[in-house]
Amino acid sequence: MKLYISADIEGVAGVVSQQQVTPGNPEYERARRLMTAEVNAAIEGALEGGATEILVNDSHGPMVNLLPDEIHPAAELILGRPKPIGMFAGLEPDAAGVMCVGFHTSARQYGILAHTTNSFAFGRVRVNGLELGEAGNYGAYAGEIGVPVILLTGDDRFAAEMAPLFPESERVVVKQALGQRAARSVAPTVARDRIREAACRAVRRASSIPPFRVPPQADGSPYRLEIEMNSPALADLAALIPVSERLDPVTVRLPAASMAAVLGWINTLSAMSAALR
Repeated sequence: MKLYISADIEGVAGVVSQQQVTPGNPEYERARRLMTAEVNAAIEGALEGGATEILVNDSHGPMVNLLPDEIHPAAELILGRPKPIGMFAGLEPDAAGVMCVGFHTSARQYGILAHTTNSFAFGRVRVNGLELGEAGNYGAYAGEIGVPVILLTGDDRFAAEMAPLFPESERVVVKQALGQRAARSVAPTVARDRIREAACRAVRRASSIPPFRVPPQADGSPYRLEIEMNSPALADLAALIPVSERLDPVTVRLPAASMAAVLGWINTLSAMSAALR
């Protein structure tokens, strides 16, 4: 049984500040070890549940956060960027399920370090009118290729945001958000125990968990992506794409034939936004 894990850092127990998620300081070095340990807990639980092949994708920022020499030897690891499909690089249709470990809520929502893909560039991301964050967008891509999201871990706000999208999935809360950069967290060892146990249950239940798919447009046409940028200047930049449509001072619309194309546009605009930093 093949199992896929996408690993972020903002939803890890004990992580609350921008310093902890930004390379180049001791707090980040501590946080990346906590991130690696939570991923290992998910791997251990997946193995207990019956997984025989596990692929882990480092999905935060520079995507070189997980410590290769500390990752459980039963798993293979994808590091670095840019890469096809970004946070779900390497996911194949024959995977039994996806686990999203250490994830967070979408931009402009309550939750620890909430954002969607690029906190500088994006305010809101909507696909066919449905507002989605990273787990929603990438989970919809997984669903499009027939793979369910079976486990999600992070803060309480993230669990609440994911409940309507992935109602049958295991959701693990490792901290209670008290603000955007403040939380009441369980001990890392307790978080790992919860993740390991939930990962085991998730793998055993994987075949009964349905994939998530974005509801189609009323006319049955392909996906419509709308991105609310964080400034008119960023929308000016996005509007340079020939197929884009400017809806208002900060919002652009882009057509997409698949969720892979949706993610391609999101990641392209994220990269383009560096020109205005």
